[in-house]
Amino acid sequence: MSDRWPTLWRGLNWPNRISLVRLVGVAPVVVLLIYQHEWLWARHAVIAVFAVMAASDYLDGYLARHRGQITRLGRFLDPLADKLLIISTVILLATGTASVPAVRLMPWVAVVIVAKDLWVVVGFLVIFLFTGHLQVSPSRAGKLCTVVQLAMVLAILAAPDVNGLLAGYGAGLGSALARLLCYAAAGSSVLAVISYTRMGMALLTRAEQHEKSGTYPARLGPFEGEQRKP
Repeated sequence: MSDRWPTLWRGLNWPNRISLVRLVGVAPVVVLLIYQHEWLWARHAVIAVFAVMAASDYLDGYLARHRGQITRLGRFLDPLADKLLIISTVILLATGTASVPAVRLMPWVAVVIVAKDLWVVVGFLVIFLFTGHLQVSPSRAGKLCTVVQLAMVLAILAAPDVNGLLAGYGAGLGSALARLLCYAAAGSSVLAVISYTRMGMALLTRAEQHEKSGTYPARLGPFEGEQRKP
């Protein structure tokens, strides 16, 4: 058993390794957020870890594209790591026990963000049931949504420090910026839902057309694969 994990690690390419590390890194972020009021250094540690994880989200995609190492596992691990990180942090930042004193994430914004991810996951499953294809390629609106959400979380975490640094220019500027990004994150989530819904409806329509004609294409937009009628 002890030799199996090194073997599995060596079998992964670097983009997938980075995605896997990001997935594992969700746990310490959650723990640090929960205990940020007891451990005075915890919030700054979360900022550092979260910033590294956000940067690695770009890095694994860059390596996968430029090295030609886009895999089915990577298409699954990358969005999974993003969704777990964002969902867990927004839920905690919206609660009283783990929220940042300078700006508490509005509960309705957390609901919109979580509902968007649930909608997308359910949509992927529905399309898989109807088409047999489940390889996810995020839309531009989805990518923008992820970037804005990551920026929102970092702005909330850093709000107390920004408030102190910019105190001479006005009170609570860091909190104001964080709240602005909260609204932006909610808006981008709505745009992502619209984008993925239109994409899903188009894929279902194409699948129905091919089913009627008796042929199944090798590629259905962001869902790749091959399936033929017997």
